[in-house]
Amino acid sequence: MANPHRINVFSSPQMRLCALALTATLLAACTQSQLDEQTGLTSTDATAKPSEKRELHAQASQSSTDEAEIASDQGFTHRKQTFHTAKPVSMANLIAAEKNIAQGTASGIQALRAPSEPINRENYAHFDDHGIKRVAETPVSTFSIDVDTGSYSNIRRMLNNGQLPVENAVRVEELINYFSYDYAAPKSSNQPFSVITEIGATPWSPDTHILHIGIKGYDLARPALPASNLVFLVDVSGSMQSADKLGLLKSALKLLGRQLRSEDRISIVVYAGASGVVLESAAGNETAKINQALDALSAGGRTNGAAGIRTAYQLAQQSFIKNGINRIILATDGDFNVGTVNFEALKDLIEERRKSGISLTTLGFGTGNYNDHLMEQLADAGNGNYAYIDNLNEAQKVLVDEISSTLHTIAKDVKIQIEFNPAVVAEYRLIGYENRALEREDFNNDKVDAGEIGAGHSVTALYEINLVTSNKKSIDPLRYANVRTPAATQSNEIALLRLRYKQPGSDNSRLIENPIHVTEIEKLLDKTSDNFRFSAAVAGFAQLLRGGKYTDNFSFDDVLQLARQARGDDPFGYRGEFISLVNLANTLQTTTALNSSINHSAPFK
Repeated sequence: MANPHRINVFSSPQMRLCALALTATLLAACTQSQLDEQTGLTSTDATAKPSEKRELHAQASQSSTDEAEIASDQGFTHRKQTFHTAKPVSMANLIAAEKNIAQGTASGIQALRAPSEPINRENYAHFDDHGIKRVAETPVSTFSIDVDTGSYSNIRRMLNNGQLPVENAVRVEELINYFSYDYAAPKSSNQPFSVITEIGATPWSPDTHILHIGIKGYDLARPALPASNLVFLVDVSGSMQSADKLGLLKSALKLLGRQLRSEDRISIVVYAGASGVVLESAAGNETAKINQALDALSAGGRTNGAAGIRTAYQLAQQSFIKNGINRIILATDGDFNVGTVNFEALKDLIEERRKSGISLTTLGFGTGNYNDHLMEQLADAGNGNYAYIDNLNEAQKVLVDEISSTLHTIAKDVKIQIEFNPAVVAEYRLIGYENRALEREDFNNDKVDAGEIGAGHSVTALYEINLVTSNKKSIDPLRYANVRTPAATQSNEIALLRLRYKQPGSDNSRLIENPIHVTEIEKLLDKTSDNFRFSAAVAGFAQLLRGGKYTDNFSFDDVLQLARQARGDDPFGYRGEFISLVNLANTLQTTTALNSSINHSAPFK
């Protein structure tokens, strides 16, 4: 209850305005002091006349373009506040003045306050999970394959830093395809990959099944790889000045350099505010020369990525090897801020240059300002692949252990299309591949771009399907729809799997068709393969990180149990590391939930 004897000294407009004026004066003094410090004024300069101080500020602000940009980026601004107290003040004017001062005070304090933690400017494209489809209404699903793995190593970095990843950083298919699966490889390159299917129980739902599709690329031993023409395109802008960026980048590229042969060629292009060539077409076995060029790199300046891309393509074209591997390897944090910075314009630039037969691989580095969206899309546009390098072990995996699949393309524009049988399957949803979805008519259109498969690559896709015989459906049938009864010869088919691909030097696609039969269904999860169960565990984990919209009561503990049972052969320890990450995510989720409960608990009364 309010005290009736309390005197409100700010009850009159004049007194309130005096208080506001005093607040503004103190704020202006603090802001001016901060500005003097930022522009380099000494204590002697600070005592100069106002006109002299303005001149000194002007001289300081023009002394360096970079300093002015930094000052602007940090938000140091100088505002003047003028108050007129001689005239009567209306209440409306007073409220407006209070609002302006409040806003000014907030911005001033923000400018003076030292940040408690680095600003996170990481960029991830938003997307929604694939929804459930009724087969009677939408029987066909079409998408491009994806061999990128950047999402997995990026969320590993986040988890190891003690934070759960943002949902948009989690692309389910990239987590699944981070791991190799023991699929039977094709025996010759005439058909560059083999296709397997398996159907089993869904770990998170007793009413549905998982349709597992696996593709295994034809492998080549490292000595059998064609001659390579590689251009390292290295970001040396100021944002790369840290051990987990330029320092790690140098070490990673040195690992790749040690794998090259005398018939391979390597060039190095750098870019910051401008671009330049630091090594031009050296032989792959000139290791000392390559390492010396890498060691000389240092970071500084802005980031004109587009200029570097143009220079790299020009250099790659000059050293082009017919029937060889011609590829640019872009290593950056993706924080382009000079020149062509528009996302679509950069994609258009890459798409135009890929017609020359030169592919683009992107390697992401760093934290805080990392542009995952740009890195993933540039690799897609450049007929390449995308990896995020969070430590030297990841560089070893991508650039040494999997060098054949990283560098050598065995099939391009690979598309998958599934036509489900409405007499057997009632509903389905594709797990992941949201930004790889294609229209039905795109499947037969050879001008529509799709993903590439490297030598020895394995690609996995999962559908969750609900059979007609299931007692639980997610979508009610349409009242007026007519369901076509399939021919008797098709009644035992669940679906027809179609794949289209092109040989690397061809513009005409080839078609593979495989019917999938009801007899392939394995009702017991324990009887399915390690490949099936481990990929399902990874898919479940990724969906939980994205909110678990379709996973019912499935938990991280369930993921752990399933992954441990299906670990199988793990020569490099990647599956064991996955189990550790799931355990860590479980702990972080528990801690986050506990803190949230404490923060939202009711106050004591």
